[in-house]
Amino acid sequence: MKKRKNHSPEFKAKVALEAIREEMTLAELSKKYGVHPTQIGTWKRAAIENMATAFTRRGSAPEQVSSADVDKLHSKIGQLVVERDFLAPSRQHSSNAPAGQWKPRISCSGREAKNGEPGS
Repeated sequence: MKKRKNHSPEFKAKVALEAIREEMTLAELSKKYGVHPTQIGTWKRAAIENMATAFTRRGSAPEQVSSADVDKLHSKIGQLVVERDFLAPSRQHSSNAPAGQWKPRISCSGREAKNGEPGS
């Protein structure tokens, strides 16, 4: 079994650029570089799709988030915290049950409710 080849980004760019120039066919490039024609086609498509990023300004600021969006998210976080804190006391564990298990439901008659029976 052949070991898988790992090609450097520089090699991929070089082969993709030759494929974009179309001076040789993919089969000829495949023979020249020892790479499958499908792989060369994939590298060519990736190079063409990502070409615009080469012309973006370096250090340009990412998308700015509006203060309204930040305020909306902060209010949602606050709401979720309040809901969590409100529900926290109702989560009681049985003293003899292992950690993470809930107390069984007790019906109005004081006996444990079975599956399908309504609890309190």
